[in-house]
Amino acid sequence: MFMTPEEVADLTGRTRASAQIRWLDEHRFGYVVGADGRPKVLREVVLSRLGSNQQQKKEPRLRLTGS
Repeated sequence: MFMTPEEVADLTGRTRASAQIRWLDEHRFGYVVGADGRPKVLREVVLSRLGSNQQQKKEPRLRLTGS
């Protein structure tokens, strides 16, 4: 779901939360700031921005059959 703090640091090249937020803003990556002051970045956002062809895990679908 969310990237780990280490992954966010690797993506941004920054370790301080304020610098990470500045980088994410400059590069227009969506995020939310957690109660700890650190940016929370969805893994899916990064994968889609970087052009990943990785198949997303499919959720089970409910099939209703009527009579």
